[in-house]
Amino acid sequence: MDTDAFWHLIETARASGPPLHEALMDLLAARGAEEILAFQARVDQLDAAVDRWDVWAAGYLIGGGCSDDSFMDFKAGLVALGRPWYERAARCPDDLAEHPAVRSAARDHLNDVVFYEEMGSVARAAYGHVTGDEDRFCPALDHYLAHHGEPGDRRHDMGEDFDFDDAREMSLRLPRLAALYRGDVRQ
Repeated sequence: MDTDAFWHLIETARASGPPLHEALMDLLAARGAEEILAFQARVDQLDAAVDRWDVWAAGYLIGGGCSDDSFMDFKAGLVALGRPWYERAARCPDDLAEHPAVRSAARDHLNDVVFYEEMGSVARAAYGHVTGDEDRFCPALDHYLAHHGEPGDRRHDMGEDFDFDDAREMSLRLPRLAALYRGDVRQ
């Protein structure tokens, strides 16, 4: 599945109305097992592209903390925001300070915006719906990746690690998000 087809599928699901993950599961199930695996391969590439310390720090500020599992949900949520916002966040995580839902959540002291656990398992659920055996999803995905030139578990550079609890460091690296979540900006 090429990048444009992937994002078209996300936007079609987004246009179907909430909940996004259910609309996406239905769209994927209608495409069949091979397309579901191709979709997940693209998700994995997008996930790896934002698997960085600066993106994690953005999730940490927005979520009032961000464990390993929460970071997975945050990255899935970035995809759920759609292509323009995903690409902005991938280029500059601090741009999330401009997202209307993030601004609103900061104002209302909510910490669940962007995090989207169900998006992380939508392909697995669709695969189970199509094949009747959700437990075969991971082996099928490994097989798909092995035959489509997509290496699994690639190691990558997450960038420079830094202390998310160091307010000065966070202000230097993510100035708009740090200010937004500290209440230092007028909204």
